Amino acid sequence: MPASSPPPSPSAGSPTVAVVGSLNLDLVLRVQHAPEAGQTVQADGLQQVNGGKGANQAVACARMGAPVRMIGCVGADAPGERLADGLRAEGIDVRWLRRDAQASTGTAVVVVEASGQNRIVVHPGANATLAFENDSACEQALDGCAAVVMQLETPLATARQVAETAQRRGLRVVLNPSPSLPLDDSWWPLVSLLIVNESEAEAYTGMPVADAAAAACAARTLRERGCAQVLVTLGEHGVVVSDARGERLHPAVPVAQVVDTTGAGDTFLGAVVAELMAGRDLDTAARTGSRAASLCVQTAGAQPSIPRRDSALACAEPPPALPLPAGAAPATWSQA
Repeated sequence: MPASSPPPSPSAGSPTVAVVGSLNLDLVLRVQHAPEAGQTVQADGLQQVNGGKGANQAVACARMGAPVRMIGCVGADAPGERLADGLRAEGIDVRWLRRDAQASTGTAVVVVEASGQNRIVVHPGANATLAFENDSACEQALDGCAAVVMQLETPLATARQVAETAQRRGLRVVLNPSPSLPLDDSWWPLVSLLIVNESEAEAYTGMPVADAAAAACAARTLRERGCAQVLVTLGEHGVVVSDARGERLHPAVPVAQVVDTTGAGDTFLGAVVAELMAGRDLDTAARTGSRAASLCVQTAGAQPSIPRRDSALACAEPPPALPLPAGAAPATWSQA
């Protein structure tokens, strides 16, 4: 790795984000309700959509204005070419995208209910073979970047190598641990910004995250373990921001109708990272992320639903932030 020659360094004043992660071809089935065990239901529609959490986050970063380099692996097949072409069309540097002739491109089957909720089954394919020959190759892949974004849909050893290399080189390390694979405590000091949802926060702290106050406690715990900053997304209830200033809840932008939640978390992350790369503070970035995610859930599909920055900024502002002192939940929070 790389597949050919290394990409050029970004121009001055345009910090590049390296996204190290998965690329999948999504087969999206729209149904009235997901089947129960042993039940067969008829789909109302079928779409093939470019996806994978890594690729989705790369597209989100790019559409929100950040220069992006995609580092991942696809098969030497038609779906792999389709995914690479889709990223090129977004202006994303794909020269570090490897083709594996021995593995098929990753595939996800996404079942979307009429309510907008989804269920996803993923076959990792070539994503599971993503690796660097050595530390030097990893350093070369990150050369010229200011931040690296990772998920856990590629080998954990590769993600760890990237995180350690990025920290050593002074890059901002953004981790979205999805799926929530077991991580030992030596991971957390490597992370500049951790972005988790309620279930992921619970998985890594053992604390039930049933409300904003609980999310704040979980976020503080993760910061105490070494993460510099933590965002806990709470769906329609907003996002808890946790840093050296403490914790606060930024409520979500109200949405009249949710069409499809697929890609909302990736959209949020991409918006946050792009805003941080542009020099904006974490609270501003989180609020812009919420605005972008509110648009995402109103459109079907993962990458097709990711908005551009001008559209996100044209969206209504979220309500004002609410402080979250230890042990207290705001009155606006609806208990689960």
